[in-house]
Amino acid sequence: MLDASVYERIGIAVGSTGLALLCGLAIVALAGYDPARFATQLVVGSFGSERAFARTLQFTTLFILAGVAVAIAFRAGVFNIGVQGQLIFGGIACVLSIVWLAPYLPDGTAGGVVLILVGLVASAVAGGLYAALPGALKAYYGANEIITTIMLNFVAIGVVGWAVDGPLRPDDARSVRTEYLPENVGFPQLLFEYPSFSLVGLGLALAVVVVISVVATRTSFGYDMMTSGYQLRAATYSGVDARRMIVQTMTLSGMVAGLVGAVFAIMVQGYFIDPSGLGTYGFDAIAVSLLAANNPLGVVPAALLFGALDSASSHVQIHSEVPVQLIDGIVGLVVLFVAAPELFRMIAERTGLGGDRR
Repeated sequence: MLDASVYERIGIAVGSTGLALLCGLAIVALAGYDPARFATQLVVGSFGSERAFARTLQFTTLFILAGVAVAIAFRAGVFNIGVQGQLIFGGIACVLSIVWLAPYLPDGTAGGVVLILVGLVASAVAGGLYAALPGALKAYYGANEIITTIMLNFVAIGVVGWAVDGPLRPDDARSVRTEYLPENVGFPQLLFEYPSFSLVGLGLALAVVVVISVVATRTSFGYDMMTSGYQLRAATYSGVDARRMIVQTMTLSGMVAGLVGAVFAIMVQGYFIDPSGLGTYGFDAIAVSLLAANNPLGVVPAALLFGALDSASSHVQIHSEVPVQLIDGIVGLVVLFVAAPELFRMIAERTGLGGDRR
């Protein structure tokens, strides 16, 4: 299944998603609610208005970057389950670098552009360094990267949560947050008037997709990355430092994950919040990447699907009687149908317990 063609992959994704939605509608009907009204609100909440469409694209932008971060590691045979923690460190690094540097730069558009670039670089560096740690532990000490990255997620949530609620929280802040970003820092509103989405953010995410796709498929670094992940002995025999390549792969994955936090801070919030209320973009991105067969280009439509589901869930909560727990369960069904079989197959293959052989 991992070697399925593009058309087979599209068929698998569409079929799995459709079947999951049908099961969800059946559950809604069995629970005593109107499935037709639920389905209608699902579509309206995703694409029914300019605001709904912009909200869908907002979630899609974040899922694209997070999905690509996961896909980079998966393609190289490394499981980066720590995208959530890396995006948290990336986001806080972005906000702090901008807030601290802002007094030394002029107000206006030019100063804002410089601050945004500094914030993006800071977020990529922070996310990359945080991902390099489990990569080094795996490469040189044999530590299981699944366990280390999961544990580092909790470390990131705890440390940044403490900082945002403590020394980084302004005295006049009623909620747990950092200082607001300067007024000249933000992506311009183009085409859509929805304040939490900008086409510039989406364009940045798509640019990352193109760059990573080219690096993964058209460069010697991408070839070495794949070889070291799946054929360690062959990579070593051909002169590749496989251990260093694992660290570099995790670092690149973490750099893209850090950008998720930066885009969230600059495009969506305008500051950084308590990580426990951030949303599970890093975890959902695992399903996004698996649905896309770990192909950076395939991440785009997969992210659009999950973005639409996230956008619709908040709308359905407001405009239907279906309880939020049931909506979350249906979204979970989609994740289960499209992602879980492939995830288990990949784990089985990596652990030698079965699965497809490449």
